[in-house]
Amino acid sequence: MASIYDYSVPTAAGKELKLSELSGKVILIVNTATGCGFTPQYAPIEQMYRDYHDKGLEILDIPCNQFGAQAPGSDEEIHEFCTIHFNTTFPQMKKSDINGENALPLYGYLKEQKGFEGFGEGQMADMLRDFLPKLNPNYAATSDIKWNFTKFVVDRQGNVVARFEPTADMQAVEDCVKALL
Repeated sequence: MASIYDYSVPTAAGKELKLSELSGKVILIVNTATGCGFTPQYAPIEQMYRDYHDKGLEILDIPCNQFGAQAPGSDEEIHEFCTIHFNTTFPQMKKSDINGENALPLYGYLKEQKGFEGFGEGQMADMLRDFLPKLNPNYAATSDIKWNFTKFVVDRQGNVVARFEPTADMQAVEDCVKALL
């Protein structure tokens, strides 16, 4: 049976980060975009990194341009945008696909471990529920990532314990991370 530690992700510097190197850490994995309505989530993600990195939190920021072409820049441009606008200090991985035939294998594993369970309540949730059926009438029936800033939380033993859609309250994400540290 596969483990999250069997996977790796390409870094923006062109190397491979083996997730086995993060064994014993709590990992927040998020697909990001610089031109999205959820882009302001970089700020609370960075705050979590600053608050909990020394306690064992690692963040895998994986820019992705598959949703509304909202991450069009190069890896360098994306990094520059994030550091200028959100003072990010966590590492960013190489821009990658997370759905479809060219998706990172890690995402196949993550989606297998935690499927889509809905967007919850609120204006942004309503917006996605109205918009996504136009792209795929059966969007809710798959475990595919639906939009930018979907988050997975992995515990210190490598178990995928939670999936948070972009519409989730960032405090709930932080509470989940804190509980695992």
